[in-house]
Amino acid sequence: MEVYIVGICIAVCGNFLISISLNIQKYTHVRQSQRGTKPYYTSRLWWCGILLMGLGELGNFAAYGFAPASLIAPLGSVSVIASAVISVVFLKETLRASDILGGALALTGTYFLVTFAPHSSPHVTANMVERSLVSWTFLIYFMFEMILFAILMYLYKCRNIKHIVIMMILVALLASVTVISVKAVSGMITETIRGSHLQLTYPIFYIMFIIMVISCAFQIKFLNEAMKMFDATEIVPINYVFFTASAVAAGILFYEEFYGLSLIHGIMFVIGCLLAFTGVFLIARARPRIKMDRVFISMSQIPGKSGTDKVQSQSDDSKYGALASKLTCTSGIQQDEP
Repeated sequence: MEVYIVGICIAVCGNFLISISLNIQKYTHVRQSQRGTKPYYTSRLWWCGILLMGLGELGNFAAYGFAPASLIAPLGSVSVIASAVISVVFLKETLRASDILGGALALTGTYFLVTFAPHSSPHVTANMVERSLVSWTFLIYFMFEMILFAILMYLYKCRNIKHIVIMMILVALLASVTVISVKAVSGMITETIRGSHLQLTYPIFYIMFIIMVISCAFQIKFLNEAMKMFDATEIVPINYVFFTASAVAAGILFYEEFYGLSLIHGIMFVIGCLLAFTGVFLIARARPRIKMDRVFISMSQIPGKSGTDKVQSQSDDSKYGALASKLTCTSGIQQDEP
């Protein structure tokens, strides 16, 4: 089996686990909110969701060690599709025509991405990462990112401009750094496990690990701020588009993943991205609220489950969207109970 296929399989399985996890957490959040009982973090079901989230994100992390970043990042659409299906089947959300069309477009786009994306990239070693960090291409790109980040931070903090595009670009700029560092750390660990050369003795490994942790932390911070100000249905598609674009840019400029790729493959890859983007927009657009009374009735029919709990009015908080939780961060953001 080709190495990149291993990365694809791990990423797909990881994203599927994340979609299950987020729907479990979504159900737990809304149930606890309506019942007015103990906090959601006291629920064993919620912790099961967290465990699945950790396994899924670990899979995504490992996938970067086997396949190019520009191939792994767009596979986040798998989680969007799976979350929509799970929400319809288990959480009793309404299946809309836009969900079917969006799912078909996202699946078609994902097929194009897997088929025409670069299937190989240079082996990620400590020496390779060090050379890429001081290359003129990356330095110019990083300088541009820093300037743009500073301008947007000025608009956001000093001018108090709270526009969703500004927020999502800030997140995407951080995501670009996250993808670079995640692939560097994952790649060096993979090379060490393969036994080709011990990479963990190089200082650059720990530097990239620290950069990965810091960039993820700030990414989560800005995403949580965005979730407080904007609806989940706005954040999901915009963040997916910006994150994918930033990951592809990182793969091209830092890891030279598109080097030697034919023009027709490049065009088909772009078409695949556009189809996946459109599909995600259609799936995430104006998601209907969950009819929790039907969910509780369904859950009460499970052997051993009691159906005597009184169902109250539905929560109006739109931040319980499972799709938002995934695509707002590659490391998995939890939505806090209001």
